[in-house]
Amino acid sequence: MKTKAFALQVKDLSEDGTFEGYGSVFGVRDSYNESVEAGAFTNSLAKHKRAGTMPLMLWQHDPWTPIGVWEDLAEDRKGLWGKGHLLAGVQKADEAKILLKAGAIRGLSIGYREVDTQPAEGSGPRKLMEVDLLEVSIVSFPANPKATVKSERMEEFARRLRDGDPMPVKEFEDLLREAGIPKAMAVQIASVGYAKAIRSESEGKANNPAIGELRAAVSAFLPR
Repeated sequence: MKTKAFALQVKDLSEDGTFEGYGSVFGVRDSYNESVEAGAFTNSLAKHKRAGTMPLMLWQHDPWTPIGVWEDLAEDRKGLWGKGHLLAGVQKADEAKILLKAGAIRGLSIGYREVDTQPAEGSGPRKLMEVDLLEVSIVSFPANPKATVKSERMEEFARRLRDGDPMPVKEFEDLLREAGIPKAMAVQIASVGYAKAIRSESEGKANNPAIGELRAAVSAFLPR
């Protein structure tokens, strides 16, 4: 079994532990130089439906620590959408609820088996065309730093980037720090890569690939 973290929205975590959001966004290159393509989960979800089962909701990919149930998982144009709830009275589930509400953990990661892939072409990513989805875990340290729960500041960042009014460099650095990125790395990303990208954008340079990739990466944080 392989695992992979994705850009994630967790919206409206209720008092009874119910939440919904995206566990996967299609067509986004991740830190493994892979991307999940639209339709990747279709056959697996259909198989679960026929069997009357659902992928497990685990804590940290531990098969001995289920913490909730997924009530619905489905593909839409954006990615893998899900609705589930944490099980009250289960110790780790209660802890996960507290930690999520406090923003102390912000990760979600899928466990899967590869079924069909396409090799990377040129500088492009390796593509996952079909996967067998086994479980979706809440995790402390997602493999992909984009795998964070929705926050008001992240939604603001995504909205401003979309509307051509990018967040100032220092605010973006603070946002990275909030997401758990080490200070030195956050400073480097914000003051070099991000600053250069938004400077090119402000100078009217068309088809800026860095801004395009950044917009794609944060699109999951915009309201559904």
